[in-house]
Amino acid sequence: MLILSSFSSSSSSSHMPKPLSSFSSTTSCVPAIVKASAAVTNVCFAATSRLFPISCLRSSVKMRKLRCAVFCSYSTAAIAVSTSENHELPHSPAFLDARTGEDLLSAIRKAVEDEKLPLNVAEGMEELYHNYRNAVLRSGVPKADEIILYNMALVFDRVFVDVKDSFEFSPHHKAIREPFDYYTFGQNYIRPLVDFRSSYVGNISVFGEIEEKLKQGDNVVLMSNHQSEADPAIIALLLELKHTYIAENIIYVAGDRVITDPLCKPFSMGRNLLCVYSKKHMNDDPELAEMKKRANTRSLKEMALLLRAGSKIIWIAPSGGRDRPDAVTKEWYPAPFDASAGDNMRRLVEHAGVPGHIYPLAILCHDIMPLPPQVEKNIGEKRVISFHGTGISVAPKIDFHEVAGALVDPEAKMVYTKALYDSVNQQYNVLNAAIHGKQGLEASTPSVSLSQPWQ
Repeated sequence: MLILSSFSSSSSSSHMPKPLSSFSSTTSCVPAIVKASAAVTNVCFAATSRLFPISCLRSSVKMRKLRCAVFCSYSTAAIAVSTSENHELPHSPAFLDARTGEDLLSAIRKAVEDEKLPLNVAEGMEELYHNYRNAVLRSGVPKADEIILYNMALVFDRVFVDVKDSFEFSPHHKAIREPFDYYTFGQNYIRPLVDFRSSYVGNISVFGEIEEKLKQGDNVVLMSNHQSEADPAIIALLLELKHTYIAENIIYVAGDRVITDPLCKPFSMGRNLLCVYSKKHMNDDPELAEMKKRANTRSLKEMALLLRAGSKIIWIAPSGGRDRPDAVTKEWYPAPFDASAGDNMRRLVEHAGVPGHIYPLAILCHDIMPLPPQVEKNIGEKRVISFHGTGISVAPKIDFHEVAGALVDPEAKMVYTKALYDSVNQQYNVLNAAIHGKQGLEASTPSVSLSQPWQ
């Protein structure tokens, strides 16, 4: 499935510490949690500039108890994001006390020398810093250097703490909001990478309909394409002002890679997840295939229990992986949906004993974190990052019995899957015209009405 970050660049300095390749390490690796006010996202977003929705300002990063302040542009109010006085949170002073980017890089190298950080993870952290720094600087966001230092200090701290004491995800993982608010942490990290001036939401009224159904106790499933590890953050960032409930309560069906990659784990910990093994990687290691199948069975049982309780919204990518550009044209498009995956999800919804609705969702955000050119088997893929416009769009629900009720399988599930995919593809084309075609709101069509709810 999805979720979050890392990068590439060339920031040179005569004071830069020597490269990590000059060190060695024998340890092996892997990531862990500040309680934020429930209103932090809404207040920060609403009080900000139209161009750059939030600035996290700080002259230095001294957070012995991970106590920090988030200041909103165009607002004099400061909102504390901190641990409870009664919860001493494990942390790394070497990263949280950093006053410059060079301090952060030196702390990484020192951890390698002390054999507290595996070399491969340390190299990924250094690459992450340079690429995130370049992307945020290119964005033109005010106080960019302070945002970079603030966010990267927290990222490195969370990765380092988890290397020491690895967090294990359960089949149904609930977003960790305290004592460290991983959800807000992830939102604030991705926020400076989004060009909100050229980002759009399609059919915001349908999101309103979805929220009403959830409040009535119904279940909702979003059948979606999947573009990057940042998908959950993009969805939440574009919805957080108008539909906070959806932004914070979506449960994402997530592949195992985002809960095992050291640089992904802290971000995944801030999302509600149903953890599964992707079919694409099921047989990467034949000896683990049976274990993966059993784990997926447990996750399906968890999903069934959740749906029976009602008021659940679940995101799933029936393609089984991220979209990839065409090998010849280099154009991006939603990857084809797997009919069996979509049909299994539909049957779970129908057998829950609670009214359920399936909506096609399109997302366009591959520019922010484009994936590797080939599917990689190894954890720890090389990542790139940039500042760019993004978009999401949802279409009215598609009812199986209206579309394929008169048919029998396998034709029925194929026809239904095609209806879902065609809607996602149509919405994606509108988003693409608005963002890459630079048509903006004029790209709207009778079936896809674009807006910018943060305006």
